[in-house]
Amino acid sequence: MSGVDLTDIDGIDENTALKIVSEIGLDMSRWPSAKHFASWLGLCPGTKISGGKVLNRKTKRLPGAAATAFRLAAYALANSKSALGAYYRRMRSKLGAPKAITATAHKLARLVYSMLKHGSQYVDEGQEYFEQRYRERVLKTLKQKAKDMGFTLTPVETAVG
Repeated sequence: MSGVDLTDIDGIDENTALKIVSEIGLDMSRWPSAKHFASWLGLCPGTKISGGKVLNRKTKRLPGAAATAFRLAAYALANSKSALGAYYRRMRSKLGAPKAITATAHKLARLVYSMLKHGSQYVDEGQEYFEQRYRERVLKTLKQKAKDMGFTLTPVETAVG
């Protein structure tokens, strides 16, 4: 019906996909970007700033079936061996479960928006790919910090025995 299979995304089953499509529709032209879509769902962090001071960063509490469906789909990724499951677990260890669910739901919403707007298919690279990219980002950041401080990083070979 929509031209794409939303159930390709881990965490989204047939019922969740139907609930999301019935709530948001198939016309994605109502939102200029994925950021606008996620904000309409109430899955974006809000920033209340006054005088340069951050007063509040809580997400909006909007009663919507689509946002609830995205949150339940995010929660279902806790034991998934996919890249999205690895993302959820990393966010949970860093932020705690409630914020990790919202962050993963935000990511799922952006994926669904992209799939419905552009007709693209979702391809999961897997947990190993996500972990590899994370290690590369951390290593790049560490090298840059060491360079800024006048040091160089050299890898140490460890004997496996």
